[in-house]
Amino acid sequence: MFVDSHCHLEMESFEKDRKEVIERSLQEGLVYMLTVGTEERYFQKVIEILDKYPSIYGAIGIHPHNSKDYNDKLSEIINRYLKHRKVVAYGEIGLDFFRNYSPRHYQIKAFMEQIELAKEAKLPIIIHSRNAQEETLKILQETCIGSGVVHCYSYDLDTAKKVLDMGLFISIPGTITYNNTQQLTEIVKYVPTDRILAETDAPFLTPHPYRGKRNEPSFVKLIVEKIAKIKNEDVEELAMTILDNFSRLFLKNSKGDTT
Repeated sequence: MFVDSHCHLEMESFEKDRKEVIERSLQEGLVYMLTVGTEERYFQKVIEILDKYPSIYGAIGIHPHNSKDYNDKLSEIINRYLKHRKVVAYGEIGLDFFRNYSPRHYQIKAFMEQIELAKEAKLPIIIHSRNAQEETLKILQETCIGSGVVHCYSYDLDTAKKVLDMGLFISIPGTITYNNTQQLTEIVKYVPTDRILAETDAPFLTPHPYRGKRNEPSFVKLIVEKIAKIKNEDVEELAMTILDNFSRLFLKNSKGDTT
């Protein structure tokens, strides 16, 4: 009963064998997958996947890398996609001051405006934040966003405490299976089991022992097993808790009619 709370099945990496990847994940015991469209060219593919596979839900948003492209017209397009019954989150959105593919002022503007759209749509947000912890926390506090997850968590324990105090979830990626991950290990130990999620971020961040190969949702089992080992929890019980966490955060937002 595993869940991959963040992957990118719509991306080109899966174009040749998407069906096989999804079927393999289902065979490996995945109950749900959340595929996340990060720019306009992926949005329609996300919807096609959601319509085809009952176990896959989706999110739509403009990634900080693409923030320079965010405008009122794109906002209207996103709002149309958000009405789909299986789009259950807004994201991933946030700040990336490591790559800076979009100027920082564009990132901040797009992040803040998309948070407001998410609040209007009554959807949780999926937060991408890299090398921008102070700015991210400031914006989250100012906007009073109460529902969401910091995906692919990479900050320190003090920041994790502040994130949890805001009512947000923390999602653990495949990097937890790498060597020299003491800081993330401490985070996993600290985060309550009812506030933790596991993700592959496929096709990126492939866990050990498949590091160097393309990541895929079925590998989320390795991440859950590692989290369970760190927290001294039973793997099956932890997997069920994560499934419940995923359902509480995302599936309550599943709507009735498709568009």
